[in-house]
Amino acid sequence: MNNNFPKDFLWGGAIAANQAEGAAFEDGKGLSISDMMTAGSINKPRMFTLSLKEDTYYPAHTAIDFYHRYKEDIAMFAEMGFKIFRLSIAWSRIFPNGDDTEPNEAGLKFYENVFKELRKYDIEPLVTLSHFDIPMAIMNKYNGFHNRKTIDLFVRYAETVMNRYKDLVKYWLTFNEINVGVLPTGNLVLGIKPEQDGEVFDSPNNPDNPQVRFQALHNMFVASAKTVVLGHSINPNFLIGNMIAHFTMYPLTCKPEDILLTKEKDLMFNKFCGDVQAKGFYPFYALDYFDKNGIQIEFGPEDEEILKAGTVDMYTFSYYMSFCVSGDSGVEMTLGNLLGGAKNPYLKASEWGWQVDPEGLAYTLYDLYDRYQLPLMIVENGLGAVDNFNEDGEIVDDYRIEYLIDHIQSMNRALNQGVNLIGYTMWGPIDIISGGTGEMKKRYGFIYVDRDNEGNGTLNRIKKKSFEWYKKVIKSNGENLSNN
Repeated sequence: MNNNFPKDFLWGGAIAANQAEGAAFEDGKGLSISDMMTAGSINKPRMFTLSLKEDTYYPAHTAIDFYHRYKEDIAMFAEMGFKIFRLSIAWSRIFPNGDDTEPNEAGLKFYENVFKELRKYDIEPLVTLSHFDIPMAIMNKYNGFHNRKTIDLFVRYAETVMNRYKDLVKYWLTFNEINVGVLPTGNLVLGIKPEQDGEVFDSPNNPDNPQVRFQALHNMFVASAKTVVLGHSINPNFLIGNMIAHFTMYPLTCKPEDILLTKEKDLMFNKFCGDVQAKGFYPFYALDYFDKNGIQIEFGPEDEEILKAGTVDMYTFSYYMSFCVSGDSGVEMTLGNLLGGAKNPYLKASEWGWQVDPEGLAYTLYDLYDRYQLPLMIVENGLGAVDNFNEDGEIVDDYRIEYLIDHIQSMNRALNQGVNLIGYTMWGPIDIISGGTGEMKKRYGFIYVDRDNEGNGTLNRIKKKSFEWYKKVIKSNGENLSNN
Protein backbone atom coordinates (compact mmCIF):
# COMPACT_ATOMS: atom_id res chain seq x y z
CA MET A 1 0.00 0.00 0.00
CA ASN A 2 1.24 3.49 -0.83
CA ASN A 3 1.99 5.94 1.95
CA ASN A 4 -1.03 8.23 2.10
CA PHE A 5 -0.12 10.40 5.09
CA PRO A 6 -0.24 14.09 4.06
CA LYS A 7 2.99 16.03 4.51
CA ASP A 8 1.46 18.15 7.28
CA PHE A 9 0.07 15.18 9.23
CA LEU A 10 0.16 15.81 12.99
CA TRP A 11 2.05 12.97 14.69
CA GLY A 12 2.30 13.08 18.47
CA GLY A 13 1.14 11.79 21.81
CA ALA A 14 -1.43 12.51 24.53
CA ILE A 15 -1.57 12.74 28.31
CA ALA A 16 -3.95 14.26 30.86
CA ALA A 17 -3.22 16.59 33.77
CA ASN A 18 -4.80 14.31 36.37
CA GLN A 19 -2.72 11.32 35.24
CA ALA A 20 0.62 13.06 34.79
CA GLU A 21 1.05 16.41 36.54
CA GLY A 22 0.96 15.64 40.24
CA ALA A 23 1.70 18.70 42.43
CA ALA A 24 -1.87 18.43 43.68
CA PHE A 25 -1.33 20.88 46.54
CA GLU A 26 1.20 23.27 45.00
CA ASP A 27 0.96 26.85 43.77
CA GLY A 28 -2.64 27.40 44.79
CA LYS A 29 -4.23 24.43 43.05
CA GLY A 30 -7.57 23.27 44.43
CA LEU A 31 -8.69 19.65 44.74
CA SER A 32 -10.34 18.07 41.72
CA ILE A 33 -12.47 14.94 41.56
CA SER A 34 -9.47 12.99 40.24
CA ASP A 35 -7.54 13.89 43.42
CA MET A 36 -10.16 11.93 45.39
CA MET A 37 -9.63 8.64 43.53
CA THR A 38 -7.66 5.90 45.25
CA ALA A 39 -5.40 3.37 43.55
CA GLY A 40 -6.81 0.11 42.25
CA SER A 41 -5.89 -2.76 39.94
CA ILE A 42 -7.45 -5.11 37.42
CA ASN A 43 -8.94 -7.03 40.36
CA LYS A 44 -9.52 -4.13 42.75
CA PRO A 45 -11.71 -1.17 41.79
CA ARG A 46 -10.64 2.41 42.37
CA MET A 47 -12.60 4.19 45.10
CA PHE A 48 -13.88 7.75 45.14
CA THR A 49 -13.84 9.34 48.58
CA LEU A 50 -15.74 12.50 49.46
CA SER A 51 -12.87 13.60 51.69
CA LEU A 52 -9.19 12.65 51.73
CA LYS A 53 -8.46 9.67 53.97
CA GLU A 54 -5.30 9.22 55.99
CA ASP A 55 -3.04 6.31 55.09
CA THR A 56 -4.68 6.08 51.66
CA TYR A 57 -2.79 6.35 48.38
CA TYR A 58 -4.19 8.78 45.84
CA PRO A 59 -2.07 8.36 42.67
CA ALA A 60 -2.97 11.74 41.12
CA HIS A 61 -1.36 13.66 43.97
CA THR A 62 2.12 12.99 42.56
CA ALA A 63 1.43 11.03 39.35
CA ILE A 64 4.67 11.21 37.30
CA ASP A 65 5.45 14.78 38.41
CA PHE A 66 5.11 16.30 34.93
CA TYR A 67 4.52 19.58 36.80
CA HIS A 68 8.21 19.79 37.72
CA ARG A 69 9.67 17.70 34.88
CA TYR A 70 7.81 19.00 31.84
CA LYS A 71 10.95 20.47 30.24
CA GLU A 72 12.70 17.11 30.36
CA ASP A 73 9.62 15.30 29.02
CA ILE A 74 8.96 17.78 26.23
CA ALA A 75 12.60 17.57 25.13
CA MET A 76 12.15 13.81 24.75
CA PHE A 77 8.93 14.28 22.78
CA ALA A 78 10.80 16.72 20.55
CA GLU A 79 13.57 14.16 20.08
CA MET A 80 10.96 11.75 18.74
CA GLY A 81 9.84 14.47 16.35
CA PHE A 82 6.39 15.27 17.71
CA LYS A 83 4.35 17.70 15.64
CA ILE A 84 1.56 17.90 18.23
CA PHE A 85 1.13 17.11 21.91
CA ARG A 86 -2.24 16.65 23.57
CA LEU A 87 -2.51 17.65 27.23
CA SER A 88 -5.20 19.04 29.49
CA ILE A 89 -5.49 22.05 31.76
CA ALA A 90 -6.55 21.30 35.32
CA TRP A 91 -9.54 23.61 35.89
CA SER A 92 -8.77 23.67 39.63
CA ARG A 93 -5.27 25.00 38.91
CA ILE A 94 -6.83 28.07 37.30
CA PHE A 95 -9.90 28.47 39.52
CA PRO A 96 -9.20 26.40 42.66
CA ASN A 97 -12.86 26.40 43.70
CA GLY A 98 -14.30 26.72 40.24
CA ASP A 99 -16.16 29.91 41.09
CA ASP A 100 -13.33 32.10 42.45
CA THR A 101 -13.50 35.82 41.71
CA GLU A 102 -10.03 35.89 40.14
CA PRO A 103 -7.95 33.17 38.47
CA ASN A 104 -4.84 31.74 40.08
CA GLU A 105 -1.89 33.42 38.35
CA ALA A 106 0.54 30.66 39.33
CA GLY A 107 -1.61 28.12 37.48
CA LEU A 108 -1.93 30.34 34.42
CA LYS A 109 1.82 30.88 34.38
CA PHE A 110 2.54 27.15 34.58
CA TYR A 111 0.60 26.34 31.43
CA GLU A 112 2.01 29.38 29.66
CA ASN A 113 5.48 28.03 30.36
CA VAL A 114 4.49 24.56 29.13
CA PHE A 115 3.04 25.91 25.88
CA LYS A 116 6.09 28.10 25.28
CA GLU A 117 8.32 25.09 25.84
CA LEU A 118 6.34 23.13 23.26
CA ARG A 119 6.52 26.05 20.82
CA LYS A 120 10.28 26.18 21.29
CA TYR A 121 10.40 22.80 19.57
CA ASP A 122 7.67 23.65 17.01
CA ILE A 123 5.22 21.29 18.71
CA GLU A 124 1.55 22.30 18.50
CA PRO A 125 -0.32 22.04 21.81
CA LEU A 126 -3.70 20.29 21.63
CA VAL A 127 -5.45 21.37 24.81
CA THR A 128 -8.37 19.60 26.49
CA LEU A 129 -10.22 22.02 28.76
CA SER A 130 -11.77 19.36 30.98
CA HIS A 131 -10.35 15.84 31.19
CA PHE A 132 -12.31 14.10 33.96
CA ASP A 133 -11.13 16.55 36.65
CA ILE A 134 -13.92 18.97 37.58
CA PRO A 135 -12.99 20.94 40.73
CA MET A 136 -14.17 19.13 43.83
CA ALA A 137 -15.70 22.39 45.08
CA ILE A 138 -17.97 22.46 42.01
CA MET A 139 -19.23 18.99 42.93
CA ASN A 140 -19.79 19.94 46.56
CA LYS A 141 -21.43 23.31 45.95
CA TYR A 142 -23.29 22.87 42.66
CA ASN A 143 -23.62 19.10 42.10
CA GLY A 144 -21.48 19.49 39.02
CA PHE A 145 -23.11 20.09 35.66
CA HIS A 146 -26.55 19.23 36.95
CA ASN A 147 -26.67 22.88 38.00
CA ARG A 148 -26.89 25.34 35.10
CA LYS A 149 -24.66 27.73 37.04
CA THR A 150 -21.78 25.38 36.24
CA ILE A 151 -22.22 26.19 32.54
CA ASP A 152 -21.29 29.81 33.17
CA LEU A 153 -18.44 28.85 35.49
CA PHE A 154 -16.95 26.59 32.84
CA VAL A 155 -17.33 29.19 30.09
CA ARG A 156 -15.61 31.79 32.28
CA TYR A 157 -12.75 29.37 32.86
CA ALA A 158 -12.55 28.66 29.12
CA GLU A 159 -12.59 32.37 28.33
CA THR A 160 -9.77 32.98 30.81
CA VAL A 161 -7.41 30.38 29.35
CA MET A 162 -8.34 30.93 25.70
CA ASN A 163 -7.63 34.63 26.03
CA ARG A 164 -4.39 34.00 27.88
CA TYR A 165 -3.09 31.45 25.34
CA LYS A 166 -4.73 32.71 22.14
CA ASP A 167 -1.33 33.13 20.48
CA LEU A 168 0.15 29.89 21.84
CA VAL A 169 -2.62 27.32 21.30
CA LYS A 170 -4.53 26.69 18.08
CA TYR A 171 -6.16 23.30 18.76
CA TRP A 172 -8.70 22.92 21.59
CA LEU A 173 -11.03 20.19 22.84
CA THR A 174 -13.88 21.02 25.21
CA PHE A 175 -14.66 17.85 27.21
CA ASN A 176 -12.81 14.54 27.19
CA GLU A 177 -14.88 11.49 26.22
CA ILE A 178 -18.13 13.37 26.84
CA ASN A 179 -20.21 10.33 25.85
CA VAL A 180 -19.23 8.57 29.06
CA GLY A 181 -22.11 10.64 30.42
CA VAL A 182 -24.64 8.32 28.77
CA LEU A 183 -23.53 5.56 31.19
CA PRO A 184 -24.17 5.35 34.94
CA THR A 185 -20.38 5.42 35.30
CA GLY A 186 -20.50 8.96 33.90
CA ASN A 187 -22.03 10.47 37.02
CA LEU A 188 -18.62 11.20 38.50
CA VAL A 189 -17.11 12.91 35.45
CA LEU A 190 -20.25 15.04 35.16
CA GLY A 191 -19.53 16.19 38.71
CA ILE A 192 -22.66 14.66 40.22
CA LYS A 193 -21.98 14.17 43.90
CA PRO A 194 -22.40 10.62 45.21
CA GLU A 195 -24.18 10.04 48.48
CA GLN A 196 -21.18 8.26 49.99
CA ASP A 197 -17.73 6.89 49.21
CA GLY A 198 -17.82 4.16 46.60
CA GLU A 199 -16.31 2.49 43.59
CA VAL A 200 -15.32 4.93 40.85
CA PHE A 201 -16.76 3.05 37.89
CA ASP A 202 -19.57 1.01 39.44
CA SER A 203 -21.09 2.22 42.71
CA PRO A 204 -24.01 0.11 43.93
CA ASN A 205 -24.10 2.28 47.06
CA ASN A 206 -24.68 5.37 44.92
CA PRO A 207 -27.71 4.64 42.73
CA ASP A 208 -27.87 6.18 39.28
CA ASN A 209 -30.59 8.71 38.46
CA PRO A 210 -30.81 8.94 34.64
CA GLN A 211 -32.91 12.11 34.83
CA VAL A 212 -30.17 13.89 36.78
CA ARG A 213 -27.38 12.42 34.67
CA PHE A 214 -28.83 13.30 31.26
CA GLN A 215 -29.72 16.80 32.43
CA ALA A 216 -26.12 17.26 33.51
CA LEU A 217 -24.96 15.95 30.14
CA HIS A 218 -27.26 18.44 28.38
CA ASN A 219 -25.76 21.27 30.40
CA MET A 220 -22.31 20.06 29.41
CA PHE A 221 -23.37 20.16 25.74
CA VAL A 222 -24.46 23.79 26.21
CA ALA A 223 -21.18 24.65 27.94
CA SER A 224 -19.26 23.07 25.06
CA ALA A 225 -21.25 24.92 22.40
CA LYS A 226 -20.88 28.26 24.19
CA THR A 227 -17.15 27.64 24.44
CA VAL A 228 -16.89 26.97 20.70
CA VAL A 229 -18.65 30.26 19.90
CA LEU A 230 -16.53 32.11 22.44
CA GLY A 231 -13.29 30.57 21.18
CA HIS A 232 -13.99 31.62 17.61
CA SER A 233 -14.61 35.18 18.79
CA ILE A 234 -11.28 35.20 20.65
CA ASN A 235 -9.29 33.81 17.72
CA PRO A 236 -11.01 32.88 14.43
CA ASN A 237 -8.08 30.55 13.68
CA PHE A 238 -8.85 28.27 16.62
CA LEU A 239 -9.81 24.72 15.65
CA ILE A 240 -12.10 23.44 18.39
CA GLY A 241 -13.21 19.83 18.64
CA ASN A 242 -15.24 17.41 20.67
CA MET A 243 -13.80 14.17 22.04
CA ILE A 244 -15.64 10.85 22.00
CA ALA A 245 -14.73 7.51 23.58
CA HIS A 246 -15.41 5.30 20.58
CA PHE A 247 -16.17 1.64 21.20
CA THR A 248 -16.64 0.02 17.85
CA MET A 249 -19.40 -2.59 18.02
CA TYR A 250 -20.18 -5.58 15.82
CA PRO A 251 -23.15 -7.98 15.98
CA LEU A 252 -21.96 -11.26 17.51
CA THR A 253 -24.00 -13.16 14.93
CA CYS A 254 -25.91 -12.32 11.75
CA LYS A 255 -29.21 -12.80 13.58
CA PRO A 256 -31.35 -9.72 12.83
CA GLU A 257 -31.90 -9.27 16.58
CA ASP A 258 -28.15 -8.91 17.17
CA ILE A 259 -27.79 -6.52 14.23
CA LEU A 260 -30.64 -4.28 15.39
CA LEU A 261 -29.43 -4.28 18.99
CA THR A 262 -25.92 -3.35 17.82
CA LYS A 263 -27.30 -0.42 15.84
CA GLU A 264 -29.29 0.85 18.83
CA LYS A 265 -26.33 0.59 21.22
CA ASP A 266 -23.94 2.19 18.72
CA LEU A 267 -26.27 5.14 18.18
CA MET A 268 -26.80 5.91 21.86
CA PHE A 269 -23.20 5.40 23.00
CA ASN A 270 -20.99 6.24 20.02
CA LYS A 271 -23.12 8.64 17.96
CA PHE A 272 -25.46 10.61 20.24
CA CYS A 273 -22.95 13.04 21.74
CA GLY A 274 -21.09 13.45 18.45
CA ASP A 275 -24.36 14.21 16.67
CA VAL A 276 -25.25 16.94 19.16
CA GLN A 277 -21.79 18.51 19.05
CA ALA A 278 -21.19 18.19 15.30
CA LYS A 279 -24.73 18.66 13.96
CA GLY A 280 -26.15 20.96 16.63
CA PHE A 281 -29.35 19.16 17.63
CA TYR A 282 -30.68 16.12 19.46
CA PRO A 283 -31.15 13.16 17.08
CA PHE A 284 -34.45 11.29 16.80
CA TYR A 285 -33.19 8.11 18.48
CA ALA A 286 -32.07 10.00 21.60
CA LEU A 287 -35.46 11.70 21.90
CA ASP A 288 -37.09 8.29 21.57
CA TYR A 289 -34.75 6.89 24.26
CA PHE A 290 -35.68 9.73 26.63
CA ASP A 291 -39.39 9.24 25.98
CA LYS A 292 -39.25 5.50 26.62
CA ASN A 293 -37.22 5.97 29.82
CA GLY A 294 -39.24 8.85 31.27
CA ILE A 295 -36.40 11.36 30.94
CA GLN A 296 -37.33 15.00 30.38
CA ILE A 297 -34.49 17.34 29.45
CA GLU A 298 -35.05 20.92 30.56
CA PHE A 299 -33.83 23.28 27.86
CA GLY A 300 -32.96 26.89 28.59
CA PRO A 301 -34.73 29.45 26.37
CA GLU A 302 -31.73 29.77 24.02
CA ASP A 303 -30.26 26.28 24.25
CA GLU A 304 -31.41 25.11 20.82
CA GLU A 305 -29.84 28.14 19.15
CA ILE A 306 -26.65 27.75 21.19
CA LEU A 307 -26.25 24.10 20.18
CA LYS A 308 -26.72 25.02 16.51
CA ALA A 309 -24.26 27.92 16.71
CA GLY A 310 -21.59 26.04 18.66
CA THR A 311 -20.89 23.03 16.48
CA VAL A 312 -17.30 21.79 16.47
CA ASP A 313 -14.66 22.29 13.76
CA MET A 314 -13.20 18.80 14.03
CA TYR A 315 -14.19 15.44 15.45
CA THR A 316 -11.68 13.70 17.72
CA PHE A 317 -11.96 10.34 19.42
CA SER A 318 -10.22 7.59 21.35
CA TYR A 319 -9.93 4.10 19.88
CA TYR A 320 -8.52 1.17 21.79
CA MET A 321 -10.70 -1.83 21.06
CA SER A 322 -13.94 -3.25 19.72
CA PHE A 323 -16.41 -5.75 21.06
CA CYS A 324 -19.52 -7.62 19.97
CA VAL A 325 -23.17 -7.23 20.90
CA SER A 326 -25.56 -10.11 21.50
CA GLY A 327 -29.15 -10.36 22.60
CA ASP A 328 -28.44 -13.76 24.14
CA SER A 329 -27.52 -14.20 27.78
CA GLY A 330 -24.66 -16.48 28.69
CA VAL A 331 -22.28 -15.42 25.92
CA GLU A 332 -18.63 -14.96 26.85
CA MET A 333 -17.87 -11.35 27.77
CA THR A 334 -14.73 -9.23 27.51
CA LEU A 335 -13.43 -6.23 29.45
CA GLY A 336 -12.79 -2.75 28.12
CA ASN A 337 -12.03 0.88 28.87
CA LEU A 338 -15.22 1.94 30.72
CA LEU A 339 -17.36 -0.43 28.65
CA GLY A 340 -17.21 -4.10 27.74
CA GLY A 341 -19.22 -6.48 25.60
CA ALA A 342 -19.47 -9.92 24.06
CA LYS A 343 -16.13 -11.49 23.18
CA ASN A 344 -15.13 -11.55 19.52
CA PRO A 345 -13.72 -15.05 18.83
CA TYR A 346 -11.53 -13.72 16.01
CA LEU A 347 -9.54 -11.25 18.12
CA LYS A 348 -6.71 -11.45 20.64
CA ALA A 349 -6.74 -9.38 23.82
CA SER A 350 -4.32 -7.39 25.96
CA GLU A 351 -3.32 -8.39 29.49
CA TRP A 352 -6.23 -6.27 30.73
CA GLY A 353 -8.74 -8.08 28.51
CA TRP A 354 -9.12 -5.36 25.86
CA GLN A 355 -9.57 -6.95 22.45
CA VAL A 356 -7.10 -5.75 19.83
CA ASP A 357 -8.74 -4.84 16.52
CA PRO A 358 -6.65 -2.68 14.17
CA GLU A 359 -8.98 -3.29 11.21
CA GLY A 360 -11.74 -1.85 13.36
CA LEU A 361 -9.95 1.50 13.32
CA ALA A 362 -10.29 1.79 9.52
CA TYR A 363 -13.93 0.72 9.84
CA THR A 364 -14.46 3.44 12.46
CA LEU A 365 -12.74 6.12 10.39
CA TYR A 366 -14.92 5.29 7.37
CA ASP A 367 -18.04 5.37 9.53
CA LEU A 368 -17.25 8.68 11.25
CA TYR A 369 -16.10 10.56 8.17
CA ASP A 370 -19.13 9.38 6.22
CA ARG A 371 -21.39 10.63 9.02
CA TYR A 372 -19.81 13.98 9.87
CA GLN A 373 -17.62 15.11 6.95
CA LEU A 374 -15.35 16.89 9.43
CA PRO A 375 -11.57 16.63 9.86
CA LEU A 376 -10.86 13.67 12.14
CA MET A 377 -8.14 13.21 14.71
CA ILE A 378 -7.35 10.06 16.71
CA VAL A 379 -6.36 11.54 20.05
CA GLU A 380 -6.01 8.32 22.06
CA ASN A 381 -4.81 4.89 20.90
CA GLY A 382 -2.28 2.59 22.47
CA LEU A 383 -1.47 -0.63 24.27
CA GLY A 384 -1.33 -0.88 28.04
CA ALA A 385 1.09 -3.62 29.07
CA VAL A 386 3.51 -4.73 31.77
CA ASP A 387 7.02 -3.69 30.70
CA ASN A 388 10.07 -5.49 32.07
CA PHE A 389 13.79 -4.83 31.71
CA ASN A 390 15.86 -7.52 30.03
CA GLU A 391 19.31 -8.65 31.17
CA ASP A 392 20.89 -5.73 29.30
CA GLY A 393 18.78 -3.21 31.19
CA GLU A 394 16.54 -2.48 28.18
CA ILE A 395 12.79 -2.60 27.63
CA VAL A 396 12.15 -4.35 24.34
CA ASP A 397 8.44 -3.63 23.86
CA ASP A 398 7.92 -5.29 20.48
CA TYR A 399 4.31 -6.04 21.47
CA ARG A 400 3.59 -2.29 21.64
CA ILE A 401 5.37 -1.62 18.36
CA GLU A 402 3.40 -4.35 16.59
CA TYR A 403 0.12 -2.99 17.98
CA LEU A 404 0.93 0.50 16.73
CA ILE A 405 2.18 -0.71 13.33
CA ASP A 406 -1.13 -2.46 12.73
CA HIS A 407 -3.16 0.60 13.72
CA ILE A 408 -1.05 3.01 11.67
CA GLN A 409 -1.50 0.75 8.65
CA SER A 410 -5.23 0.90 9.26
CA MET A 411 -5.06 4.71 9.33
CA ASN A 412 -3.14 4.64 6.04
CA ARG A 413 -5.86 2.47 4.54
CA ALA A 414 -8.55 4.99 5.54
CA LEU A 415 -6.51 7.89 4.17
CA ASN A 416 -6.23 5.98 0.90
CA GLN A 417 -10.02 5.90 0.72
CA GLY A 418 -10.24 9.68 1.12
CA VAL A 419 -10.89 10.03 4.86
CA ASN A 420 -9.72 13.44 6.11
CA LEU A 421 -7.59 12.29 9.05
CA ILE A 422 -5.36 15.14 10.20
CA GLY A 423 -3.57 13.82 13.28
CA TYR A 424 -2.72 11.00 15.64
CA THR A 425 -1.75 11.43 19.30
CA MET A 426 -1.06 8.01 20.77
CA TRP A 427 -1.86 7.38 24.43
CA GLY A 428 0.38 7.99 26.25
CA PRO A 429 3.92 8.60 25.01
CA ILE A 430 5.28 8.50 28.55
CA ASP A 431 4.09 6.13 31.28
CA ILE A 432 1.37 7.75 33.40
CA ILE A 433 -1.06 6.50 36.02
CA SER A 434 -3.96 4.54 34.53
CA GLY A 435 -7.28 6.37 34.60
CA GLY A 436 -9.20 3.12 34.90
CA THR A 437 -7.19 1.35 37.59
CA GLY A 438 -4.84 3.99 39.02
CA GLU A 439 -1.89 1.70 38.35
CA MET A 440 1.57 2.41 37.01
CA LYS A 441 1.96 -1.25 36.12
CA LYS A 442 -0.29 -0.74 33.10
CA ARG A 443 2.15 1.13 30.88
CA TYR A 444 1.56 2.72 27.47
CA GLY A 445 4.63 4.85 26.95
CA PHE A 446 7.66 5.04 24.71
CA ILE A 447 9.32 6.40 27.86
CA TYR A 448 9.46 4.34 31.05
CA VAL A 449 8.90 6.16 34.35
CA ASP A 450 10.45 4.59 37.44
CA ARG A 451 7.40 4.48 39.67
CA ASP A 452 5.32 1.55 40.96
CA ASN A 453 1.71 0.99 41.96
CA GLU A 454 2.41 2.06 45.54
CA GLY A 455 4.02 5.35 44.53
CA ASN A 456 7.63 4.24 45.04
CA GLY A 457 10.49 4.95 42.64
CA THR A 458 12.88 7.63 41.43
CA LEU A 459 10.58 8.95 38.67
CA ASN A 460 13.57 8.72 36.31
CA ARG A 461 12.75 8.57 32.60
CA ILE A 462 14.15 5.74 30.45
CA LYS A 463 13.65 5.22 26.71
CA LYS A 464 12.09 1.95 25.56
CA LYS A 465 12.76 0.30 22.22
CA SER A 466 9.55 1.85 20.89
CA PHE A 467 11.02 5.34 21.40
CA GLU A 468 13.45 4.99 18.50
CA TRP A 469 10.82 3.18 16.44
CA TYR A 470 8.27 6.03 16.75
CA LYS A 471 11.00 8.55 16.00
CA LYS A 472 11.62 6.71 12.72
CA VAL A 473 7.87 6.58 11.95
CA ILE A 474 7.48 10.34 12.37
CA LYS A 475 10.65 11.17 10.44
CA SER A 476 9.40 9.10 7.51
CA ASN A 477 5.83 10.47 7.88
CA GLY A 478 4.44 7.00 8.41
CA GLU A 479 6.28 5.34 5.56
CA ASN A 480 8.89 3.40 7.55
CA LEU A 481 7.10 1.17 10.05
CA SER A 482 9.68 -1.61 10.18
CA ASN A 483 10.62 -2.94 13.61
CA ASN A 484 14.34 -3.52 13.12
